Amino acid sequence: MDCSSSHSFSHGAVASFHGKGTNFLPPKVGTFRASFSSKSEFLNSHLYPSLTSLDSFRFQQQGCNVLKISVSVKSRTSKSYALVVRSDHRHPQNSDCPQHYSKKEKKSFPVPIVELRRAARERLKSNKGKPRTPVPPLKNGLLVKTLVPVAYDVFDERITLINNLRRLLKVVPVQACRFCNEIHVGPVGHPFKSCKGANANIRKGVHEWIPNVTVDDIFLPVEAFHLYDRLGRRIPHEERFSTPRVPAIVELCIPAGVDVPEYPTTRRRKPIIRILKGDFVDADESELPDPDSEAPKRPVLTEISDSEVVAPTDEEETTLLTEETLRAWEQMRRGAKRLMKMYLVRVCGYCPEVHVGPSEHKAQNCGAFKHQQRNGQHGWQTAVLNDLIPPRYVWHVPDVNGSPLQWELRNFYGQAPAVVEMCIQAGAAVPEEYRPTMRLDVGIPSTVKEAEMVV
Repeated sequence: MDCSSSHSFSHGAVASFHGKGTNFLPPKVGTFRASFSSKSEFLNSHLYPSLTSLDSFRFQQQGCNVLKISVSVKSRTSKSYALVVRSDHRHPQNSDCPQHYSKKEKKSFPVPIVELRRAARERLKSNKGKPRTPVPPLKNGLLVKTLVPVAYDVFDERITLINNLRRLLKVVPVQACRFCNEIHVGPVGHPFKSCKGANANIRKGVHEWIPNVTVDDIFLPVEAFHLYDRLGRRIPHEERFSTPRVPAIVELCIPAGVDVPEYPTTRRRKPIIRILKGDFVDADESELPDPDSEAPKRPVLTEISDSEVVAPTDEEETTLLTEETLRAWEQMRRGAKRLMKMYLVRVCGYCPEVHVGPSEHKAQNCGAFKHQQRNGQHGWQTAVLNDLIPPRYVWHVPDVNGSPLQWELRNFYGQAPAVVEMCIQAGAAVPEEYRPTMRLDVGIPSTVKEAEMVV
């Protein structure tokens, strides 16, 4: 076994020691295999007693499947070793939902600025003295042909998700608060005092639930400015009302190759000719054949109107509908993540504004905390998937037909995105990815007295 790296197996985990210079194995501890999913299981294993006999011992958990143990051995030349154990458990048993940042806080960068600068210095150092490579297809104005089918799949999956959610709303009860934007999937709204709407202090944070829910309450709409030319000039502040706004996920698919007649965009078939760093001219395409005579474009799906929505007739059809909805949700997010690695997506660090394109717009419409000091300008940074497709978390109801949620037992309940919770209550299987946040492996006490006895 190579002691300088860890190797994953289908079952269990492999440990290895890392030291300065040559790799060593400390005395009394040899190569082993372990299989565990938590710290308590590790402490009960045969590994922990053997490590406690060393000079010093420190346990640290890194992520959900990596356990790091730092040990040191008494010797003439004091050496320290790091034991890294990688488990095959992909997801933890239980975990909390993504943290909600205050409106007075700026979003954290996906990659720290220090790491970006270090990578840029290494890139300049490695490219020094080498001939300049040709401009890749994305920067020269052409499409990335391998991502065109992915863009069409994401566009179609979004339409499929919206149409299926409209049908599921006919059979799955969803409640909405009259005063705030919180929703709950279930026949009865939850009793948690988390309302922050009008007169919330008078009602002591209690929600007032109504059944008027639309698809936009479940699948949150995020809009962005539409760019007619991805390499053109930036949208100025004066054109913020004349420039159309489209769903951000649609705006991501259009420059990737999807043709939407309502939102035309510039398509180049020859690389652009750059004059200066920011100036370029389009190549002559007169000798190319007419683009209308080429192969027909792939047809896209269309949304159904509310009058055409038909509820599923039986339980089997409902189950198939929920499975298709979950598949559309996962494939849309997976495809959008692939597109975001190639096509730049920016988000404001202070507000939810999203922009798809290499150059951010100049509209001074940011109304977040201390926007007066920034003159309404956005603080642009790299967006993550949840900025483009925000999952709206709702409380998970363990038993829909049983007793409702209790205020005293709120620490034992989990949460899930509203799309996933609707599909699960309609009969779909629970995806493995959402089991930790739903806390399905946590035993819920039957009474408040029993909950007080839980350690």
